[in-house]
Amino acid sequence: MGKPTPSAEPTSSLTVRDNRTGKSYNVPIVNNSVSATDFKAITAPPASDDREEDETEKGLRVADKGFLNTAVMRSQITYIDGDAGVLRYRGYPIEELALHSSHLESAYLLIYGALPSKDQLNTFEYEVIHHGVVHSDAEDFFRSFRYDAHPMAMMTSALAYLGSYYNEANPSLQGQNLFTRGSKESLAVMDRQIYRLIGKATTLAAMAYRVRQGREFVTPPTGMSYTGSFLYQMDHIGEEKYVPNPVLEKALDTLFLLHADHELNASATTVLQTGSSLVDPYSAIAAGCASLYGPLHGGANEAVIRMLISIGSPDNVPAFIEAVKKREKVLSGFGHRVYKTSDPRSFIVRKTADEVFKITGKDELLETAMALHEAAMKDEYFIKRKLAPNVDFCSGLIYRAMGFPLDFFPVLFAVPRVVGWLAHWRQMMLQEGGVKIWRPRQIYVGAGKRAYVPIEERMPVTGLKETPSHIEHSGISKRSMLATFKGKNAKL
Repeated sequence: MGKPTPSAEPTSSLTVRDNRTGKSYNVPIVNNSVSATDFKAITAPPASDDREEDETEKGLRVADKGFLNTAVMRSQITYIDGDAGVLRYRGYPIEELALHSSHLESAYLLIYGALPSKDQLNTFEYEVIHHGVVHSDAEDFFRSFRYDAHPMAMMTSALAYLGSYYNEANPSLQGQNLFTRGSKESLAVMDRQIYRLIGKATTLAAMAYRVRQGREFVTPPTGMSYTGSFLYQMDHIGEEKYVPNPVLEKALDTLFLLHADHELNASATTVLQTGSSLVDPYSAIAAGCASLYGPLHGGANEAVIRMLISIGSPDNVPAFIEAVKKREKVLSGFGHRVYKTSDPRSFIVRKTADEVFKITGKDELLETAMALHEAAMKDEYFIKRKLAPNVDFCSGLIYRAMGFPLDFFPVLFAVPRVVGWLAHWRQMMLQEGGVKIWRPRQIYVGAGKRAYVPIEERMPVTGLKETPSHIEHSGISKRSMLATFKGKNAKL
């Protein structure tokens, strides 16, 4: 880099000519990617219109708002081909796993890299279920929330709260190489936290559900599957020999498997960004849960149901379609940031939906959903934009048919995604070369250097986005502002 390009260049390289200086640079291509740091060697003297903050002499920066084409990891976990509609866990097509595997077997695969033997799976399942019990203090923790607290707020808080119990899992207390050493002892500590987080995810979710119902909490049962235990903890209210419906248990397991991982999505990236500081895994997973809370990520299937409710009936679908084209309405459950064709998970979800509807009855929104699906698939506007149904389009209908409240949908996304978050976190902790803290660059476009102005000499800056908003006060605040008392700011 930075030297004249030789006459014969390696074929796996990129030749870049900087027209500012006339120099050419050779950038190696590895796995169809180039290293962003190689571009730092491309320097130039500042031009007349360059700002000091552009740092032209310090090397070229690579801008990629929203990480549209930036690879931050070398990974062996999940592969997605969005153009072909392909999703594979460790090389296995998602369709085959959904047909033959289970959520916990696929969890083992994602985290450790291979399908387990019978003994390995039995041990893994036992450890996960065994670690599902939480400290009795957790009851007080959940009851400290308001009765109407959003379950994702409780779930996010609870995941972080878990870390307060396990000092042996905190690199700040045990040494920053606690999880990066790769020794037998280090891996044992790591695996215990993996068992705990996967096992307790369903317990915490069930507690968040039951506190909203005003019910007592249920200790995780023995002898049940992962999703069977989850349903038991949510629904058991004292019945003798209570067993969840096997169709619903299997449907939930399939949905958990499908949602276990999806490469470096927003929440997985958040886990890695947070984990790169070598914080404990509970804090990193809680950060991922917070990211998943957003409506552009984990709230998508909830948005589908709200959209279908707003449409009302199949007769209203044509008008809704036209409103979407005019950008007056938002179409949820269609299209994907990655997939440019059909989401491969959507076909599996539709089959699962049929099995669920056989025992629950068809949801009243189903006809509206099918009318919307048919209309969109025949409309050139959506065909041209490759807006096919994604996994959220039908999964919300399944959750609704199973009786889950809308605001619990993101929790049903977060519980299985704990597996994917842990797989990526573990991979980063054990990667060759160790862990580097993630510290992206920015392109500074703000004011240049300026002198401080005393308050008496300043001209006020006004305008929308330029000053704080005026807040209307009511209740106690309003009455207090009208009252007189010692120390009151007269300017208010």
